[in-house]
Amino acid sequence: MKFNLKANLIWLGIMVAGFVLIDAAEFTGMVNTFIENAMVTVGINIILATGLNLIIGFAGQFSLGHAGFMAIGAYATGIMTQNMATPLGFWLSVAVGVVIAIIAAIIIGVPTLRLRGDYLAIATMGAAEIIRVVINNLKITNGPAGIFNIPQFATWPVVYVIMCITTIMIANFIHSRAGRAVMSVREDEIAASAMGINTTKWKLAAFVFGAATAAIGGSLHASYLQTIAPGDFGIMNSISLLIIVVLGGTGSLTGTVVAAGVLGVIDTVLQNFGTLRMVIYALALILIMVFKPSGLLGRWELSFKRVGTSKKKEVVDQ
Repeated sequence: MKFNLKANLIWLGIMVAGFVLIDAAEFTGMVNTFIENAMVTVGINIILATGLNLIIGFAGQFSLGHAGFMAIGAYATGIMTQNMATPLGFWLSVAVGVVIAIIAAIIIGVPTLRLRGDYLAIATMGAAEIIRVVINNLKITNGPAGIFNIPQFATWPVVYVIMCITTIMIANFIHSRAGRAVMSVREDEIAASAMGINTTKWKLAAFVFGAATAAIGGSLHASYLQTIAPGDFGIMNSISLLIIVVLGGTGSLTGTVVAAGVLGVIDTVLQNFGTLRMVIYALALILIMVFKPSGLLGRWELSFKRVGTSKKKEVVDQ
């Protein structure tokens, strides 16, 4: 607990310092609107991808249904903030989106998490498509036309703070007793079950936690862009998040953050290349995966807790 508290305080200090630096850069004009948009997009992608990495990289469950939970959060915010255009309404919409996403994740996860590998991926992809089709046919969601003129409450400070909070929560979950149980299921489900670990329970816990973060990311996405439609939450959206997870390294939160940043920078730099942008973007991904198939960082994590532990061991050895 002592090392956890120390690591959390160090990370909190780094995040506060990052906030001050970005704010100062924006105040001096070094960060313009274009760069700010890119930073917000990267921040939302980090929230979404870290949640997906918890499911895929740490729990070992191949899910392609993240876009469905993202859609739940986005439409909860889109509908509620149009009727309650206040900061309180926005935060209530985020909470409602998270609750609905958790309920949906339990309903989807209980039957599908008994599957493995490709079968699980197909099942979760189908579940996400069901969510999208339901949204596409409801009057309250305005059907295929989507929702426009959503009040913008998701500014870059809001996205940055929520990104920091969700990342710290996921990191603490992973390093807790529950997180070790989840990772034991990833390593060998049969052995974990033989040791008395309720594998279904912990797979579902990771799946629900990831779904909740996806709903938060969806809420921020809707509020920042101010326009959403069912087509925004198709299978390609889930695959885009999967690319970030695999590129950074499955089982590495640090890798996910780095990959989201790298892809955000590449996408921003290639804006002036027009249609050629996607070809260059795809080639960059291919080259990275050819020369670094385990991802940019593999399963390596930047951990201050580990440093503290190693120092303690050195003192004991002496």
